[in-house]
Amino acid sequence: MTTSVIQPKRRRRIGEGRRFLSAPAIVYLILLTQVPFALTIYYSFTNWNLLRPGSAGFLGFGSMFRNYQRILQNPDFWQVLTNTLVLTLSVVVVTFVLGMAFALLLSRPFPGRTLARTLLISPFLMMPVASAVVWKYLLLDPAFGLSAWVSRSLGLPAVYLVEFAPLASIIAIVSWQWTPFVMLILLAGLQSLPEDVVEAARLDGAGPLGLFRFVTLPHLRRFIEIALLLEIIFVLNVFGQIFVITSGGPGIQTTNLPYQIFLEAFSRWNIGRASAYGIFAIVLANLAVILFLQVVRRSRQEEGR
Repeated sequence: MTTSVIQPKRRRRIGEGRRFLSAPAIVYLILLTQVPFALTIYYSFTNWNLLRPGSAGFLGFGSMFRNYQRILQNPDFWQVLTNTLVLTLSVVVVTFVLGMAFALLLSRPFPGRTLARTLLISPFLMMPVASAVVWKYLLLDPAFGLSAWVSRSLGLPAVYLVEFAPLASIIAIVSWQWTPFVMLILLAGLQSLPEDVVEAARLDGAGPLGLFRFVTLPHLRRFIEIALLLEIIFVLNVFGQIFVITSGGPGIQTTNLPYQIFLEAFSRWNIGRASAYGIFAIVLANLAVILFLQVVRRSRQEEGR
């Protein structure tokens, strides 16, 4: 009887101790994320412009959605939203294909594999602004860049790719930097694949394509889901490359939601409108994550049938 009474009390004390230990981290996360989010919601219902110090008040219940209405009525918003979606989807597809190819390559032993792995990882270790500067001045510059030198060596006129295809250039630069991220996650999944399973599949007559389709891909499914989910969240927030390479132009051809928020807040000094754009960015990110998780859940349910 005494033991049965003591054990629940001890478990209760252990649970309370765990909650006490995790409380500082929870408070820190609330202060770091939820408080700024609440302030962003509040400022989106104001007409606060830093050029007008007295404009920080609440718009009122009759016109509290004025910022959202003006954004939705602005045709540039839909172009910015399209740019954001095209950039995100293109980068995710390109990095997944290249990351899978490089992961399959590095999972096999060959001379110089350590050096190749280091070189392939290095783009992900660079700061976005630094990588954008390298691409802009060392690779894509029409006068002194590598692309201009290759074009002249082939007897072709030098073409400034940023001016000719600005959004494609941003996609290429972001994909170059994020391919190692996908490659590392998929490589970790490939290295956790049991060798006896691979050998059994080969003994059963599975060729390279059959082995990849029926053994490797099912094993990598969870790793693919993690890689794509994290990449979608991060690529939706791309800013540095656009700021350095194109500054959102020509026109708004490369302006995405984060860069539009920057323009509203630090070019037009309209904090209320920038906060409303920020809410749209948060909603878009959550919708993308929910849609991705729904697709993953349906695929798992179909497998379980």
